[in-house]
Amino acid sequence: MEKLLAVLKESYVELTQKVTWPSWESLQASTIVVLVATIIMTTFVFFMDLGAKTVMNLIYSLNS
Repeated sequence: MEKLLAVLKESYVELTQKVTWPSWESLQASTIVVLVATIIMTTFVFFMDLGAKTVMNLIYSLNS
C-alpha cells in the first residue's frame, strides 16, 4: 500500500510541477491542425474507396 501511495504522490507532483502544459492559444492551433489533417485524410480515403468501388463494379460487370 505504501508503494501505491508513493506512486500516486510522485505522479501528482510530476503533473503539477514538472509537466509543461500548452497555452490556450497553442492548444487551439494544434486542434485546428489536427482537424484539417483529419478532413484531408478522410477525403483522401473516401475518394480511394470510391475509385476501388468503381473498379470492382467494372470488373464484376465484365463477368455478367
